[in-house]
Amino acid sequence: MASRIEATPPRPESYEEREGYIVPIFGGRKKKKEAAFDSGVWRNSDAAAKERLTPPPSEVDEAQRAYSSSRSSEIARDLRELVRDSQIVEAPGELQTFAYDASFETQLRPRLPEAAVIAGSEEDVVAVMKYAHEHSIPVTTRGAASGQAAGAAPYAGGIVLAMNAMNRVIEVDGANLQAFCEPGVVHAQLNAALKPSGLVFPPDPGSSKMATVGGMASTNAAGMRALKYGATSAWVLGLNVVLPDGTLIETGSVGSRAKQSSAGLELTKLLVGAEGTLGVITRLRLKLMPIPPSRAIVTATFDDVEDAGRAVQETFAAGVSPSAIEILDERCIQSINKYRPGMDLPSVEAMLLFEVDGNPEGCRADAEKISEVVAPLSREVEWSDEPERIATLWEARSLVGAAIGALRPGSNRAYCGEDICAPVSRIPETLRKIQEISAKHDILIATYGHIGGGNLHPGHLIDARDPDEIRRVLLVADDIHALALEMGGTITGEHGVGAARVAYMEREHGPALDAMRAIKAALDPKGIMNPGKLFPDKVSDSQPEGPASPARVGENAEDERQIPVPHPDGAAQKPRHESPPLE
Repeated sequence: MASRIEATPPRPESYEEREGYIVPIFGGRKKKKEAAFDSGVWRNSDAAAKERLTPPPSEVDEAQRAYSSSRSSEIARDLRELVRDSQIVEAPGELQTFAYDASFETQLRPRLPEAAVIAGSEEDVVAVMKYAHEHSIPVTTRGAASGQAAGAAPYAGGIVLAMNAMNRVIEVDGANLQAFCEPGVVHAQLNAALKPSGLVFPPDPGSSKMATVGGMASTNAAGMRALKYGATSAWVLGLNVVLPDGTLIETGSVGSRAKQSSAGLELTKLLVGAEGTLGVITRLRLKLMPIPPSRAIVTATFDDVEDAGRAVQETFAAGVSPSAIEILDERCIQSINKYRPGMDLPSVEAMLLFEVDGNPEGCRADAEKISEVVAPLSREVEWSDEPERIATLWEARSLVGAAIGALRPGSNRAYCGEDICAPVSRIPETLRKIQEISAKHDILIATYGHIGGGNLHPGHLIDARDPDEIRRVLLVADDIHALALEMGGTITGEHGVGAARVAYMEREHGPALDAMRAIKAALDPKGIMNPGKLFPDKVSDSQPEGPASPARVGENAEDERQIPVPHPDGAAQKPRHESPPLE
């Protein structure tokens, strides 16, 4: 058993984009330059950064293999005493599945756990957590693994607790506008179950057809309509949570169906967005709302991206509160025209799509007002409240995730530095600087996002078999994260921190990060819950920490960054100094 765990897991032969996600493709033939994935690209900024970042990949790999070989057989044997044998995954080939999420981070550095447990009930979770706590074994919870920040990757080994089989909608309480469900319920399926009652759970991530509500709560997911309705945290009234020691608690008041409370600390909001670092969510009490009876769409194109930014501000100043405002930059528009030539979008710097919802009269009035406000700034404006026309107008936004690849046929989208949020007033400046970063590193970037809330999704296109392009796209991600903070924004608007953005947490939060660490230490003193995520230092001395993204420290960090150059045989050279790229 131990020898099988120690064996090097197979590397993906290639990567494909499917429904907006990069998927590893395994096969018998190795691709040229596959060594880029074997090497594990790692870099550091300066001495202070080096202390905060993880050891070089070779040290992490060696530590994990040693730990895996000594514990895997014992863990699997013990778990069979707690849950059914069919719920345990231990074969290395099957564990390969649990080494990835949708992030670029896990494509570069997949990590196998010692075992995985497919939880079937709250009792299963309690039993596994008591066992893990007693033996100080790391636990990483996992939903659909649609996350893009390596939040569900078991970077310290241990046990992956898969929650996707706990997928029951327990009750829909229409009278109190609430639903009770298990964490493995897929978002789109939840709303399909609510639709006959005329109700909806408003948060709407782009991965609705695969994301679970437990994962949405863990990362405080948002989506297009967060502009009006807020992120997931605004719609979670209570949780059942198994703490690291196996204690089961209910937040939001035991047995409550009240929609608000001021009794005690707000533990629900503490646990929403904690990314599985404080406990395991086993049930959610969700707030619902009636489905809006009508909606309308306004589209506007702009020759100048600054005018698009002003149009958003003018809309708010006019007293209109859209449910969503989306932006497509010039490269996104180009990609849509290549992908779907019949759309024939104009060649402009930006396109905005406004959605309003509510009663029919109000929607029409809001759409007309938006059109009036943005017309002086735009090349062309159109609006409609007819369902068929709405579908046509909205098609550009619906296609963009798949269409971006048309800008560079055969490329892969690297999900890193893909989810920043900037102040709305600085979005035009941010978009221009993203294109400067694109030119600086010679990596094609097309950007779209939820401009009404400042949330942008830069899409980086690379040849994933080319080690140098991997090196450069990691520099792109570093620069984009630094840009978000420079603009007065945040490194992640809705995808979460995970391991991919952990190195930027101290810079973003300052001393407040120590308060977060204190909460973590109080609830998880052994540091077994999702190690290596959220916090840029080790949470436990007994387990190896997973890789983290590079931090930018000091004003000259750009000139100090060092990058291991992948060898064709998969080994990495000693870091060499990287000269600033030529403009």
